[in-house]
Amino acid sequence: MATTVAPLRIRRFRTLWVASIFSNVGSFLQAVAASWLMLELTGSATWVGLMAASATLPLLFLALAAGAVADMFDRRWVLVAAQLLMGASAAAMAVLTALDRITPGVLLTLGLLLGVGLAFNLPAWQATVPDLVPRGMVASAVALNSVAFNVARAVGPALGGLIIVVSGPELAFALNAFSYLGVITVLIALARVMPTPDREETSMVNAIALGIRFARFTPQFRRVLNLAAMFALTSAVVQAILPNRTEELGGDAGAYGLLLGAMGLGALFGGFSRQFVTERLGGATLPIAIGVFGLAGTALGIVGSVAMAILTLLIAGAAWVWTLATMNATAQLLSPEWVRGRAMSLYTLSFVGLLPLGSILAGWIADRIGADGANIVLGLGAAVVGLVIAPMLRIPALDEVEAPEFDEDRDHPEHVDTVGGPVLITTDWEIDHEHMDEFLQVMQEVRLVRLRTGAYRWRLYRDASEPHRLSELFLTVSWAEHMAQHRRIDDAGAAILLKARSLDANGRPTTTHRVAVDVEHSENWEELHAAHEEYHRSDGSIPLR
Repeated sequence: MATTVAPLRIRRFRTLWVASIFSNVGSFLQAVAASWLMLELTGSATWVGLMAASATLPLLFLALAAGAVADMFDRRWVLVAAQLLMGASAAAMAVLTALDRITPGVLLTLGLLLGVGLAFNLPAWQATVPDLVPRGMVASAVALNSVAFNVARAVGPALGGLIIVVSGPELAFALNAFSYLGVITVLIALARVMPTPDREETSMVNAIALGIRFARFTPQFRRVLNLAAMFALTSAVVQAILPNRTEELGGDAGAYGLLLGAMGLGALFGGFSRQFVTERLGGATLPIAIGVFGLAGTALGIVGSVAMAILTLLIAGAAWVWTLATMNATAQLLSPEWVRGRAMSLYTLSFVGLLPLGSILAGWIADRIGADGANIVLGLGAAVVGLVIAPMLRIPALDEVEAPEFDEDRDHPEHVDTVGGPVLITTDWEIDHEHMDEFLQVMQEVRLVRLRTGAYRWRLYRDASEPHRLSELFLTVSWAEHMAQHRRIDDAGAAILLKARSLDANGRPTTTHRVAVDVEHSENWEELHAAHEEYHRSDGSIPLR
C-alpha cells in the first residue's frame, strides 16, 4: 500500500489527482445520462452503442495529431484547451435538453465534439504523468489515476441514475460541465510554476511519422499496442450494451447505475490490489487479468438477475484495472520523453480509439441475438485473447521493463548548422569473415535504432567485388532531423552501435553525410566538411564521451 500511494506525497500530482476525481464523477454522470437519454429517444441498441462510442470515436481520426501536439507544445496548455472544449459540449447538452430541443442527431453530434476534446486530452494527460513523479513511481501513479477514475465509477453511475430519475438528464450534463473547472484551475497553476520544456521544431507530418516509426520499430511497444487493440474490441461489450442487458434483467435506470457502480467498485479494489497482484503473477499478470475479465463478461450474459450481474461486474472491474494499469504503465516506461506524447497517442488509439468499434460491434450483435448473447460471444473472445494470444506476445512484467535511459554526461559537441534535406548518412564497414554472422545479427538491432530515432529508410549493402566490405545507408528528412537523431539515441542504442563498431576490422568505420540542398542555396562546404568529419571521426555516427 505504501508503494501504491507514494505519488500522493508529491503535491503537484496530488492536487491534480484530487481534481481529476471530481471531473471523472462528472464524466460518469454524463455517460449514464447520455446513454439512457438516447435509449429513451430511439429505443435502439445500435443508437445506444453509437452514443457510447461517440466520446472515443474521434480518437480514430485525431489520435496521431493529438500525440504530435502533445510533443510539440506545452502539454499543460494542451490539456487546458481540451478541458474547455469538453466542458462546452456538456454545457450545450444541458441547455438543449432542458429546452426540449435535443434530438438523437444533436445528442450524438455533441458527444462527438466532446470526443474531440478527449482525443487531445488523453495522450497529453498520460504523457504528463512522468513529468509529475519520479520514473520509479510511474506505475504507481498510473494505478492511482485508475483509482481516481474508478472512485468516480463507483459513485458516478449510481448518482447519475438517481439524478435521471429525480431531475432528468439535463442536470447530469450541467454537473459534468462544471466538473471541468477544477482540473482547468490546477493545470493553469502548474503551467505557471513548472518550467516550460524544450520541444523539437518540426512539421506535423514529420512528427506523426516519427511517432509511427518509433512504435513500428520498437518490438515490445508494438506488442503492447496489439494486445490493447484486441482487448478493446472484445471488452467494450460489457459497458456498451449494459443498458440493454439491464432491461433484459428487469432493471430500470437506477439498476443500471448500480451495475456500473459495481464495476467501478471492483475497479477500485483492482487499483489498490494491483501491486499485490503484479508482484505475484509477474509476466502472467496480463494473460490472467484479461482472461478473468473475459470469463466475467461471459457470465454477465448468462446470469438471470441484477444481483448476480453485480457480482460478475465486481470481478470484471478488478480485472479491468489490473489489465489497463499494467498495459498503460508498460507503454509509458517504454517511451522516451521526446516521443512520449505520440507513443501514448498510439496506445490510446489502440485501446480507447478501438473501443467505439467494439461498442458498435456489440450493439450490432445485440440487435440480432440479444444483449445476453453479445456478452457471451465477445466475453469468450476476450478470454481467448488473454489465455491464448497474450502469452504468445511475451510482454515483460513491469519490473522487467527496460526503460530507455540517457547518459547525462554524454558529450554533444557544437556542430555547424546547415539547411536542406533529405540527408543520406553512409557508414562503411570492413568485417572479417569470422565476425560476419555476428555483425549481421548486430546490424538487425542497429537498423531498429536508426529507424525508431528518425531515419525513414535504412539498407545494408555489400561490395560486389569485396563482400567483406559493407555500407550502411540511412536517410533523414532534414539536417535538423539528423542532429535531433543524435539526442534521441538512448544508452542501450549507443551500446548496440558501439558493439557494431567493435566488429570493424579497423575498429573505426567511416561515416559520410550527403545533404540534398537547393542548387541556388549558398553554403560553406569546407567548414561543414571539417566540422562534421571531426564530429564523427571515431563515433560511428553517435556522440560519445
